[in-house]
Amino acid sequence: MTIVSDILLFREGLAVSLARDGRLKICEIASPAEALPAVSRRRPDAVLVDGAMPNCLEFARRMRSWNPDLPLVGFAISGGAERLVEYAESGLAAFVGSEGTMTDLVDAVSGALTGELACSPRVSALMCERLARLSVGPKRTTNLTPREGEIAALIGRGLSNKEIALNLHIGPSTVKNHVHSILEKLNVRRRSAIVHQLSISQGPTNPSEPAFEY
Repeated sequence: MTIVSDILLFREGLAVSLARDGRLKICEIASPAEALPAVSRRRPDAVLVDGAMPNCLEFARRMRSWNPDLPLVGFAISGGAERLVEYAESGLAAFVGSEGTMTDLVDAVSGALTGELACSPRVSALMCERLARLSVGPKRTTNLTPREGEIAALIGRGLSNKEIALNLHIGPSTVKNHVHSILEKLNVRRRSAIVHQLSISQGPTNPSEPAFEY
């Protein structure tokens, strides 16, 4: 893993904490300006991105443009619904809030590495709410079948293919075929992009929607 933060003390402290935890191997810490050369040199499995950086969204978009398949995991994320959508649209594959624990961060990285959306239950609830509105609202612009819509919603809750199969009482291979179809219809490459791609199709968030912390 590579840790990217504009605060040296922050990235050094997180690296020490993760080293003590022992579940993730940190190969590099870098500032945003140093990140691309560092990632090119060390080829990490994922990049941990400080969500509190003023240029976090720009940095995420730049990294995603350079390597679309490299999982980006945002930590210390804060803000309301609109901010969350901005993080997702910028290409973050997982989110850990500012109150997240070390276990939350490790779980988020593990999910991102397997192509599963990893975020807090409250974030998942927001994503699913948007999917539900999308499935019945007039702004629906995708041609997902009802079953694909169900599976997309369960992906938004962070379920794996096996868990989705158990939930819907269908075979794992059937779920896999549906996921492949959803990816093709939405023109995205990773299952972690499904939810925020659908949220884009839904249009702007209701201005009265309350912000929340996660």
